[in-house]
Amino acid sequence: QVQLVESGGGLVQAGGSLRLSCVASGRARYSMGWFRQPPGKEREFVATISTSGVYTLYGDPVKDRFTISRDNAKETVYLQMNSLKPEDTAVYFCAAGLSASRRATEYSYWGLGTQVTVSS
Repeated sequence: QVQLVESGGGLVQAGGSLRLSCVASGRARYSMGWFRQPPGKEREFVATISTSGVYTLYGDPVKDRFTISRDNAKETVYLQMNSLKPEDTAVYFCAAGLSASRRATEYSYWGLGTQVTVSS
């Protein structure tokens, strides 16, 4: 069993930055992903990273603005978000799975989410 706890969300002005963190409990090493759910919309893929951290993949809306990374010694995955836009406003979820995929169904464990609000 893996427990995921996200932190780092908040209110930021457009153009600003935030860094989200996700701490994963448990000894198993998983691929990690970030997803987000904007108000009134479906959950969408943001980024994923392999167990080693070598492979990363990003959703088109965040490519070149967001960076996913991980520190396996701290069992933590990060999402650095730069040049934030109002359309980035969403609840951001951390997820753990066996493969670094853009598909939410590939992830077995999910955090409760952290709210990110970007004002214009």
